[in-house]
Amino acid sequence: MNSLALFVAVFLACLVEAVEATTIVLAVGATRNWRSALTGTVVGVVVLAVIVAVVGPAITLIPLGFLRLVVGGLLLVFGMQWIRKAVLRAGGYKALHDETLIYQREVAEARAARKESRFGVSDWYAFTLSFKAVLLEGLEVVFIVLTFGANQKQIGLASLAAAAAILVVVLIGAAVRAPLSRVPENTLKFVVGVMLTSFGLFWGAEGAGAVWPGADLALLAIIPAVAVYALLLVAVLRRRKAAQLRRDEQSRPAAAPEPAPVLVTTTGDASGRDAETAAAPASAPAAQPQRENAVVRGLTSFGVFWWDFIVGDDWRIAAGTAVGLAITFAVSGWPASWLVMPIAVLILLPYGIRRALR
Repeated sequence: MNSLALFVAVFLACLVEAVEATTIVLAVGATRNWRSALTGTVVGVVVLAVIVAVVGPAITLIPLGFLRLVVGGLLLVFGMQWIRKAVLRAGGYKALHDETLIYQREVAEARAARKESRFGVSDWYAFTLSFKAVLLEGLEVVFIVLTFGANQKQIGLASLAAAAAILVVVLIGAAVRAPLSRVPENTLKFVVGVMLTSFGLFWGAEGAGAVWPGADLALLAIIPAVAVYALLLVAVLRRRKAAQLRRDEQSRPAAAPEPAPVLVTTTGDASGRDAETAAAPASAPAAQPQRENAVVRGLTSFGVFWWDFIVGDDWRIAAGTAVGLAITFAVSGWPASWLVMPIAVLILLPYGIRRALR
């Protein structure tokens, strides 16, 4: 059962990342240049393969206890971020993640970008955007595969799950060549958030020295418990949203009658001047932004990606997770030390949601 849970968790997590990357590649290829977009995709995959070849053997040399502590903490922070966003979306406080809108936005940006050729690539914009999408989303896939696989000593199984997820999304994308809007990504993110949080709880507490009742069988209780708790938070937010809408409706003043229309006449010259004045801003050339240094911009984007990936948009959640793991380590001699991290999640999840609602 543990192997099945591992496969499902990796498959779903990689499925979400593959959907996001494929949506961008499809938008760029359909509006710019398929050859350049696919070239960027292939180069991104090759870079990821090199990273796996270099990091994969090294990560297996790390002591299992320390690996589970670090990876468990990262997965816990990562999973709670996904759950928090999914709960906010399901509760009506955050816009649903719409792949169709993302596709349309990418299409608009691709059409507006200037076309130029570099290093034998006919459309450098299409190549660069596809490469970045595959590399950044792929890094998350690599992280999930290596950490899950190394923790369970089943990197092969984790890699198989990731490959299956990517193959499914690529085949769908190749068949429809359109945004993957039929994929229920928000539901997937909710499920993946639950899975990542559950594995993070289990591995993080184990790495800190706690012993779970039933050993690996504890996951059969942890996963549904996290799911039920997340659904309860959704129910609370929905009730709060409904009550807020009722209060807004009751406090809204009655609509005042519209004033009678007033006819204003002007001379032809004045009318012409007004039209010219109104049209002037629209016809004025847009100010050209200063060109930033490409290297600095790339390094900044890369740093922001890793900060968001590891810490997220609320460093207090990451800090709270670290404190919980430290307390677990301090009381690891206590038979019930495994309770510390579930209590931490019970506190941190609603705390993060409350801060997001401010």
